Amino acid sequence: MPKFSRFASVAGAVALAGTLAACADAPRYSDRPYYSGQPSTTYPSYDERVTEFGTVSHIEGLHARNRTSGAGAILGAVVGGVLGNQVGGGSGRAAATAIGAVGGAVAGNAIESRSGERSDQEGYRIVIRLDRGGERVYEVPHPGDLRPGDRVRMYAGQISRI
Repeated sequence: MPKFSRFASVAGAVALAGTLAACADAPRYSDRPYYSGQPSTTYPSYDERVTEFGTVSHIEGLHARNRTSGAGAILGAVVGGVLGNQVGGGSGRAAATAIGAVGGAVAGNAIESRSGERSDQEGYRIVIRLDRGGERVYEVPHPGDLRPGDRVRMYAGQISRI
């Protein structure tokens, strides 16, 4: 097999693996349904400059899945393609290269998703039961010092304990 065909096989396998890695799912929040116990009230023309008071009903963590960058899949595809190219000859070598690249991409993605210092905590959902009825739901990166049962004041999109 000429060197150009071997190079084309490896490059095609790497491109295929990279394309598959780019199709990975975006991070999603947990599939657990969110239900606060009471229907939320919607206000079509809400003015954030109004001061509201309420009580923190509960705080829920939001989790994400599938947080890989794709670098592990690409590196795995390259290594798998190179190793697969060392096996067999003729059209069997091309098939081994393609299988090695796809298998390496899957393995590299799995290794990347298990390793690293990433936390799967995306943020927090804070549900506040308003004194005047209804509730407000805020999604924030960190709840600060808020705990369920705390009395709070909301003004201009900011939550503060009373």
